[in-house]
Amino acid sequence: RGVTTAGAESGVDVVVGRVPDVAGSGESAEQSGKNWADRLKASGREGIIVVTSELSESQVDAFARVGLPLVVIDPLNTPRVEVTSVGATNWSGGMVATEHLLAWGHRRIAFAGGPATAACSQARMHGYRAALEQAELAADPRLIMSGAFGYPDGLRMGERLLTLDDRPTAVFAASDATALGVVEAARRAGLRVPEDLSVVGFDDTVLATLATPALTVVRQPLPDMGRVALRTLLRLIAGETLDSHHVELATNLIVRDSTGPTGA
Repeated sequence: RGVTTAGAESGVDVVVGRVPDVAGSGESAEQSGKNWADRLKASGREGIIVVTSELSESQVDAFARVGLPLVVIDPLNTPRVEVTSVGATNWSGGMVATEHLLAWGHRRIAFAGGPATAACSQARMHGYRAALEQAELAADPRLIMSGAFGYPDGLRMGERLLTLDDRPTAVFAASDATALGVVEAARRAGLRVPEDLSVVGFDDTVLATLATPALTVVRQPLPDMGRVALRTLLRLIAGETLDSHHVELATNLIVRDSTGPTGA
């Protein structure tokens, strides 16, 4: 929405599509990237914004070859440092989420993360670990898990965490969908949220407010990230030099009903 709103304000058309699935194309990653770039260039595109995806070196090379400026939003990886990206303060978001749980008295706090290779998830985990260290608590490796950003993996991680003998009393999940999977795992285990288990999500998508209980989350300024990405892309198209290849917008904690004191 942020991208399309900024596009309308700037008088440019935004065409939405999907990143090609290399696995299902029968092409090599290099050929798929070349064909993708050629199709976009031939259809008159002037630049490309890629959202929450993993780009290969060959795809980045293909965009450069055909002269298509590129901006990535919250990338799962950064193929090279000169790729322009827009993200959020993931590290500080992870720290604030964990500090919130610590303030409620929780000491057994788990992290249900995204893919181990995702830079944003790693930053959120490091913020989580920093908050524990500041509280003079050692991070228990059994409480740190990774999976896809989604409900099924959140459910799987939640089930594993809640079957531990010394289970956590709180979970910081690296996405809203992951957090909802953890909430469902708690329900299946006969635990109440937040009375028996506090849960914090990350993103503040519509899922967070529709959930029961409504999720406490670290809010990413998603529309603003889209607007910044579109405006940055227009500067690249115009041949301007950017002051920085990476921009991070501030996150903030939104407290709702899924967190509370330990043993409440």
